[in-house]
Amino acid sequence: MIDKRSIILIFIAVIFLLSCKKQHVRDFTPNTNFEALWNILDQKYCFFEEKNIDWQGVRNIYEAKLSGIQSHVEMFDLFAQMLDTLQDGHVNLYSQFDVSRCRGWFENYPANFDDRIIYSPRYLGSDYRVGGGFQYRTIAGGKVGYIRYASFLSAVSVSSLYYIGEIFKECSGIVIDIRNNGGGSLGYSEEFASIFMKEPTLTGYIRHKRGKGHTDFSEMRPIYTPKNAYIDWSDKRVVLLVNRRCYSATNDFVCRVKPLPNVTVMGGITGGGGGIPSSNELPNGWLVRFSSVQILDKNRQHIEFGIEPEIEITLDSTDLKNGYDTLIEQAITLLGV
Repeated sequence: MIDKRSIILIFIAVIFLLSCKKQHVRDFTPNTNFEALWNILDQKYCFFEEKNIDWQGVRNIYEAKLSGIQSHVEMFDLFAQMLDTLQDGHVNLYSQFDVSRCRGWFENYPANFDDRIIYSPRYLGSDYRVGGGFQYRTIAGGKVGYIRYASFLSAVSVSSLYYIGEIFKECSGIVIDIRNNGGGSLGYSEEFASIFMKEPTLTGYIRHKRGKGHTDFSEMRPIYTPKNAYIDWSDKRVVLLVNRRCYSATNDFVCRVKPLPNVTVMGGITGGGGGIPSSNELPNGWLVRFSSVQILDKNRQHIEFGIEPEIEITLDSTDLKNGYDTLIEQAITLLGV
């Protein structure tokens, strides 16, 4: 039984511990947050050299504008403008009222995609099948398999791919349409790419930012894409349709499969996104996301700026008016149908 004196001592101890707990105080001053933001990127961002960015010069330009800030919104907009100089879709500033995003990395390129055509009776129509994040159907009179994969946020189902392969067994080849796929999980990229591998295959390299200097990186480590234990599409003829909005994990998938002899990449240059992002908090509680890890292709070339297709094709306006997708039609022709 606890006596009254013990209860009093416990109460005093609790009050003492609470009083000793360090209180986290937010700092909302523009100069403090600017200093923190600039330094985080200066020490941890991984593409300054590749993009030939004078980060000190960028600081000089935007630091001079701090004195004119009158609100949190104005501070956010100024910081977002500074981050936009990095031209990196993996760089974002998160606040309670907005999220900054890089502009211009895809707007100045042909769209090369119209989903109204994709869902016309000539292609997916309305009676397509759905499995494991994939929409699919045979086209060209049943001679070509067509798969639409819109996001690497959707899990890759190996069992679904097995059944898709069975349904497409008599087809001359498969068209995989990943246009406008903005990315998602690198794990799903590896899983999907693994079905095309005859054996574990060197498909790229990775290196991490390890010091405060702009060129302080770890040694490059090889990336091997494994062979899938259940499905083997290494002998299937595949045409992969891409455009500028293929970003991040989608860009990674293209990097893994483009060198394979049975895969042909067709369309426009991908959007890039060859950095793996990290994040840090600013003194005012805002979060900044940025590329801190570089992924390169098997030839140690950067994929941050996009991957060129083997066959470059742009949607034809006359084809669109007539209900045809130029890229799909060219893919069908390439597959000999």
